[in-house]
Amino acid sequence: QVQLVEFGGGLVQAGGSLRLSCAASGRTFSTYTMGWFRQAPGKERDLVAAISWSGRITYYADSVKGRFTISRDNAKNTVYLQMNSLKPEDTAVYYCAAERSLKPIATMTGDYWGQGTQVTVSS
Repeated sequence: QVQLVEFGGGLVQAGGSLRLSCAASGRTFSTYTMGWFRQAPGKERDLVAAISWSGRITYYADSVKGRFTISRDNAKNTVYLQMNSLKPEDTAVYYCAAERSLKPIATMTGDYWGQGTQVTVSS
């Protein structure tokens, strides 16, 4: 089992940047696919970005491709989401998720979840 805690949300103007961090407990972090999901009010929770256990494979939703970067540091049990050129439509609660499976990372659904962190982008 793994416990996840997100950091780094906040309020930013359109065009600005934020970096989210997700710290994981446990000694098996490096065996998990990690992902960032987001949920805006009245909408479903969607996968934004994912990264394989090794960090060599990444996935991005079309809406964030070229603006967001996911990375991980297995030595620090941490996954990051660098968000640049933020838009008001990026406003949502962002959740970190972990999953141990052989599925393609673009199809991850998350076995373990953080509590979420609010990101608000003003126009």
